[in-house]
Amino acid sequence: MNKHTRTLIRGGQVIDPASGLNKKADLALENGVVVAIENIASDFQPERTIDATGCLVLPGLVDLAVRLREPGNEHARMLESEMGAAMAGGITSLVCQPDTDPVLDEPGLVEMLRFRAEKLQQARVYPLGALTRGLKGENLTEMVMLSDVGCVAFSQAEALLSNTQVMQRAFQYASTFGYAVWLRPQDYHLGQGVAASGPLATRMGLSGVPAMAETIAMHTIFELMRATGARVHLCRISTAAGVELVRQAKRDGLKLTCDVSINSLHLTDTDIGFFDSRARLNPPLRQQRDRDALRAGLADGAIDALVSDHTPVGEDAKALPFAESEPGATGLELLLSLAYKWHLDTGVDLVRALSTITDKPAAVMGAAMGPREGRTGRLQVGGLGDVCVFDPSVHWTVTSDSLVSQGKHTPFSGYELPGRVRCTLVGGRVAYVAP
Repeated sequence: MNKHTRTLIRGGQVIDPASGLNKKADLALENGVVVAIENIASDFQPERTIDATGCLVLPGLVDLAVRLREPGNEHARMLESEMGAAMAGGITSLVCQPDTDPVLDEPGLVEMLRFRAEKLQQARVYPLGALTRGLKGENLTEMVMLSDVGCVAFSQAEALLSNTQVMQRAFQYASTFGYAVWLRPQDYHLGQGVAASGPLATRMGLSGVPAMAETIAMHTIFELMRATGARVHLCRISTAAGVELVRQAKRDGLKLTCDVSINSLHLTDTDIGFFDSRARLNPPLRQQRDRDALRAGLADGAIDALVSDHTPVGEDAKALPFAESEPGATGLELLLSLAYKWHLDTGVDLVRALSTITDKPAAVMGAAMGPREGRTGRLQVGGLGDVCVFDPSVHWTVTSDSLVSQGKHTPFSGYELPGRVRCTLVGGRVAYVAP
């Protein structure tokens, strides 16, 4: 890791979505923080200068849905590779899921993960604690103890809660201490299929997950929120009907946020093609009307954040028939390019698009973070020196060789995407430079 304490990023278009700043300016970093934007002191002597001409200079990205596969895959050095992928994607803060092996339901496991992540001096890692022991949906974890060691919220990951009484108790416990509960809204009994219900799944003979699997779960969650006052983040919503329910719940004043994955924002069930297991995902890819509603919801703020839903899956687990293959796709290195592509494809304002991967997801986490780290996802004088330098003029093709992650499977394989990260800084240190 470089030892530069003073860095000048020169000639880029500096964008801070939180404040609306969008102008060509120089940016100065010293001792891990931003010390000046545009008006650089004449006596500032940088030890390193980065030429950002033609590039966007952005806050380091914030990703709310990442699987690092540790604890559980230390032998494969998964933490190192996936943190490297985050750096290549410009992601400087990430929330990792609790469905590791073993599950993040004990303080010691969380401490070990955070210690190992901090030693790498790359992305800031914010673990989700398991909501129930072993994610079995029966006994609640010691949320206070898990929060004390750094868990920012509590989740079941993909282990759906079938017991409404357990969910009610979890909401009561979390509400008492001001913790947030993060849930993927999917009914346990209706959500056992492998593709979105519809004509395509029927023709292909694939078991379906109806849209009401999402909306029924939402109705349950919202009723329990009303009864308990809990704060809930809905992970990776996927249906048009779900977007409308979120809008109504927010109008009703529920303490609710939600996100959507890059996969659901861009793809539909037809992208399954000829049983392509790279498109085997949770939630499943849905119809075009759902994708259009998700895009509209993200653009107008009904949906708060865009996430990579990064899930590295090994070759053997994908080399199976579609219904038997492991769901999931790599996404860390695609998040920024796909957010930029959404801007280009739909005409959504660039600053608004970038907000969904910087300050908006940071705000979702914000209540759980301290005052200093609460400034992640922003570029402001006195704020964290987490910076992403992004070249929008470059186009690149998604291939196995182009990805740092050990997860080489993505439904975007073969796509030409716009823009590539040129440089990533964490706490003022250059952590990644594009080859």
